[in-house]
Amino acid sequence: MPKIIHFMANAYAYTVKDRFLRYVKVDTQSDPQATCFPSTEKQKDLGRMLVEELKAIGLQDAEMDENGYVYATIPSNSPRNVPVICFCSHMDTAPDCSGAGVKPIVHHRYDGSDIVLPDDPTQVISVKDHPYLAEKVGDDIITASGTTLLGADDKAGVAIIMDLANYLVQHPEIKHGKIRILFTPDEEVGRGVEKLDLAKLGADIGYTLDAGELGSLEEENFSADGVTVTFHGVSAHPGYAKGKMVNALKVAAAFLDALPKEGLSPETTSGRDGFVHPVYLSGIAEKATLQFIIRDFITERLGEYEYLLQHTLDEVLKQFPGAKAEFEVKEQYRNMREVLDRHPAVVANAEEAMRRLGITARKHPIRGGTDGSRLSYMGLPCPNIFTGEMALHSKHEYVSVQDMQKSVDVLVELVQIWEQQA
Repeated sequence: MPKIIHFMANAYAYTVKDRFLRYVKVDTQSDPQATCFPSTEKQKDLGRMLVEELKAIGLQDAEMDENGYVYATIPSNSPRNVPVICFCSHMDTAPDCSGAGVKPIVHHRYDGSDIVLPDDPTQVISVKDHPYLAEKVGDDIITASGTTLLGADDKAGVAIIMDLANYLVQHPEIKHGKIRILFTPDEEVGRGVEKLDLAKLGADIGYTLDAGELGSLEEENFSADGVTVTFHGVSAHPGYAKGKMVNALKVAAAFLDALPKEGLSPETTSGRDGFVHPVYLSGIAEKATLQFIIRDFITERLGEYEYLLQHTLDEVLKQFPGAKAEFEVKEQYRNMREVLDRHPAVVANAEEAMRRLGITARKHPIRGGTDGSRLSYMGLPCPNIFTGEMALHSKHEYVSVQDMQKSVDVLVELVQIWEQQA
């Protein structure tokens, strides 16, 4: 059996930090209210940059399609029949916090103290609130400046995959099968692979690069539904509304107030607990719309939460004669564990790649979703590997340069493991 060449044994100037610093300056925030795809055209600005960089690395088939998906191929250099691996990250940043005008700051050789962000000194990344920082003393930590998110979610993953491509092209002695690179738009609004051409991708297995702490290997995520409740009131001139008006906004407010207050919400749950979370409210007296996301690791529980919502709605409507409501459920994604359990080698090989580099795998469920969860149900088993991205969707977002570099190391080991097992 050929010997695996360990990445760290090779002298290599990582490109991941410099790439990351370029990528985060491109505003790629997605829009959950948009009906077009991608939800914002500016995501394609980063896509075009990545295509040019991939071609400069030597991947001449790099392209971006009309939907904003970026594809490229690292050709096989092995005589074996190796499964085609896809490495995937998303280009968009979350709508929760501005991604425009990001000014990344590198805190060299982090000393363990709280990090005060200069453009807004009230924004302090403290070790108390972010205990993972205590493990990163001596690392180079990248943050934003205090007025925006950083974009490490998931431009850290993008930079890691780009550096992997750069390394493998420069080191043909590393034996691997065909590798497909995929960068997606709109992951943050739950639509990341909605228009993906899986046949064009042509992969057998996949890995998303979108997890946090060093060693994170995620094989389980929330199952998710969306619920939309549309309230219909009765409009009347407010000066003459007595006994006539039924205000849809007040009906919606009463419905929200009737929801459980001691549990079943993001702010009151953790670990393996699910939740019901209102995310959007709009309307006027005549009509109001309320949107929820419903989450749990056990898919069957989504129906229980939706029954609770429906029952609560029915009870609230009794308090407002004349009011009506429509209740709509839409499936979003499902727990990828249900698929990955049928393909154990996909997770086992990633764990082995970490072990060979002295990294302890941290396997824990994701209280959210990734492109990998939807890809898994589309036929591409796809767990999630660490990037170092932390404090996601906030002005306190940060990433360790060394974590990103170690993620590149893991991917180099991983492609060799798959080649040797073929």
